[in-house]
Amino acid sequence: MKLRLLIASLVATAAQAGTPDNVSSRLMIHIPHNLFKEQGYDHREALFGVPPYGGSIAQNVYYANSDLCDANVDTRGGYPERDTEKDGKMKPWQSPYILMVDRGGCTFVQKVRNAQRSGAAGVVIADNTCLCNDNECTTENQGACETTEPIMADDGSGADISIPSFLMFKRDADKVKNELTQNRPVQIEMAWSLPSPDDRVEYDLWTVPTDAVSREFLKSFKVVAEALGERAYFTPHMYIYDGVRSHCQGNDGENFCYNLCTNNGRYCATDPDNDLDHGISGADVVKESLRRLCVWKDYGAKDGVGSIWWDYVREFMDRCSSADYFANDDCVRDAYKHAKVDGDLIERCMQDSGGLEKDSGNAFLDIEIESQAQRGVVVVPTAFVNTAAIRGSLTVSNVFTAICAGFVQGTVPSICTMCSQCADPVSCIEKKGRCHAHKGEESKGGVSTHTFFTSMLFVICVFGGLGAWHYKKTREEMREQVRGILAEYMPLEDQEGNNGMMMGGSPMNFAMGGQKTSLIG
Repeated sequence: MKLRLLIASLVATAAQAGTPDNVSSRLMIHIPHNLFKEQGYDHREALFGVPPYGGSIAQNVYYANSDLCDANVDTRGGYPERDTEKDGKMKPWQSPYILMVDRGGCTFVQKVRNAQRSGAAGVVIADNTCLCNDNECTTENQGACETTEPIMADDGSGADISIPSFLMFKRDADKVKNELTQNRPVQIEMAWSLPSPDDRVEYDLWTVPTDAVSREFLKSFKVVAEALGERAYFTPHMYIYDGVRSHCQGNDGENFCYNLCTNNGRYCATDPDNDLDHGISGADVVKESLRRLCVWKDYGAKDGVGSIWWDYVREFMDRCSSADYFANDDCVRDAYKHAKVDGDLIERCMQDSGGLEKDSGNAFLDIEIESQAQRGVVVVPTAFVNTAAIRGSLTVSNVFTAICAGFVQGTVPSICTMCSQCADPVSCIEKKGRCHAHKGEESKGGVSTHTFFTSMLFVICVFGGLGAWHYKKTREEMREQVRGILAEYMPLEDQEGNNGMMMGGSPMNFAMGGQKTSLIG
């Protein structure tokens, strides 16, 4: 119970540090004109789903008359009301559309998933409570308010969400709902763009050494980072909880926070085992986080590619990620050796930055805490491209596509042109631009063109072979039948002798009873 309370405290502290950055998206209302705002409406992006970076969705809006918590969505209900069909029922929502639904009743993910299944191209969640700093809204709603902005977080099951969603604050959402409930049309545009300042893209990744979600990404992305080269600059970040804000500093905090922190409670991490007495401790996670920051400083910060950093992370995950070896110095040295990292250089960096044992600050960890507050990082893993948060699942394909969209027009590197639309960009890069399948083909159960034509050729050969065999067999049977018929007549000719010849001199004349016939008449 103590551990759960502490984790909740750490997460709450992080949530108060900032809100998601929305510089990459825009929410506009084009119809009706009286709701148009040149700069768009304030909103918050969901931390799940896959936005079409560089694109937009502009569609008519339907307002659901349910909370969308039930998987069986009534696509004939809501507003604006449609004309009735011959059976007297309302016409269903006409796809594509953007669906607006009230907040509450179930998780954001559940609402958006059900909207996606109903055919929605995007979702706008209408907040049902005013923000306390919105005086106009609180006055209209008799003072009821919430002190912090809601965060559309993933409940852990949002990997299947492929449509984007926004949260619209109550004061603005009420205006939209008022139009819709009066059966007037509303058209909303959801748009996304990445800042494109120059011909080099900068991207960041926030994670922790024990994060399972980013594991495959960290193992695979080195190929892409090397292919992008100097055209993209990577910076890894480690998510560290501020122990001072969580009241872990000092003797009382040390007892309360147990082994989750270092530096007398200054820097903390959650216990990945949920067992304070066994396995990997929060302090172990902080130590490995600092180690990775130092590996990057000495082996990646100069070129922004960091091939050796990617190698070290992979070697550590393969060799030392289990509870028995995570904090084992021999295992760490083995990872150093295979990744060609100078272990003494890294240990010296860790001590020079302030170490982890003293009741004092660590320069590298202080920078991480300050940076995550400025960026508003709450959920890990989180990737940023040109300061814009990348929504959706952390995959090589998603991040690579976002990086390619971040180049200023006319400066996109050739590797993006060849491989950014491939389902497996790593394979495309390794095969020097040979892309056998594009995004979406695999998820839809499709096959590559090469596989399709190979299969068709095989089928044609099989049926062609069967046809030739059948034709040959039929000819042999016909020959046998002809031989059998001739064999019945030839003995008759021999037996009749001269009589047979006198009656016409052939089996045919014998069959005609010796009468002469003519085909002419």
